[in-house]
Amino acid sequence: MDWNPAYLWLVIALLLGLAELMSGGLVLLALGVAATLTAGLAAMGLTLPWQLLGMGLLSGLLVPLAVMVIRPRFSPRGVAYGTTGTGVEKGHRYTTLRRDFDGATGIKINGDFYRLRVVETGATELPEGSQVTFERFDGTTALVSHPRPASSATHTTTSATSTHREQ
Repeated sequence: MDWNPAYLWLVIALLLGLAELMSGGLVLLALGVAATLTAGLAAMGLTLPWQLLGMGLLSGLLVPLAVMVIRPRFSPRGVAYGTTGTGVEKGHRYTTLRRDFDGATGIKINGDFYRLRVVETGATELPEGSQVTFERFDGTTALVSHPRPASSATHTTTSATSTHREQ
């Protein structure tokens, strides 16, 4: 088997594809596809400067395409990833759940389960289906309080997993 620069580009593409399994941002996958296409340029006999130019142009096209067009299709609508813990949930009402494998009481915020602790009493166990108001996080524990009666200025809407206060 003769050495061909296309093999090096294919190895780079494979490594980028494997690294994408750890990151999940689709950037490394887009770079891996660009490296695979660059292997095609190398197989056609283009010199290294043309291969690098091709890799740069293909990366410049595929990375924004992957990040802005393809990645949003993998995210559920209405979930603001990266905002959990910044305080945007403060004051929202949630319904308590029991985790199947260990029976822990918690709430789901943006699709993730968080164990809870009641601020007033320090209790970590509440009956499933109890309404609580989220206050803040303490590490990975959601600190909640028992909800106060809603005033006439606020009204609540209920869904299967949470209740959010609307102003």
